[in-house]
Amino acid sequence: MTSQRSSAFAAARAAAVATIATLGLSGCAGIGDSALSQAFVDPARYELYDCKQLEAERKSLDERLAKLDGLMRKAQTGAAGPVVSEIAYRNDYINVKAQSRLAEQTWRDNRCTPTPEPPAAAPAPQKRAGRGAH
Repeated sequence: MTSQRSSAFAAARAAAVATIATLGLSGCAGIGDSALSQAFVDPARYELYDCKQLEAERKSLDERLAKLDGLMRKAQTGAAGPVVSEIAYRNDYINVKAQSRLAEQTWRDNRCTPTPEPPAAAPAPQKRAGRGAH
């Protein structure tokens, strides 16, 4: 009888631990979109950047976010995907997202405008073969 109680107690305890761990991870997962994520970035990081440097940094951060998002989505397709995704990529994603927000805020504060795209080069005229040239 005691072995049944201890077995039931162990199962209940394991379920409670699993529930707490799941809640803990879900709490961490939401940090990426909150103001708390700004705590992971130095607020003075982009103060000395000019608009050209900020434009390059914003582009680089956007590319990094897209890459991390793709890696997280790919990791989630596996058997333990969500756990692997959280452990392997989430911290980096949160950090890059916070950097991106700070760079974007500095961009707006400095009243920067995007660099215009250079005009497309006109296609070179094709050589036409002359009638008598052989």
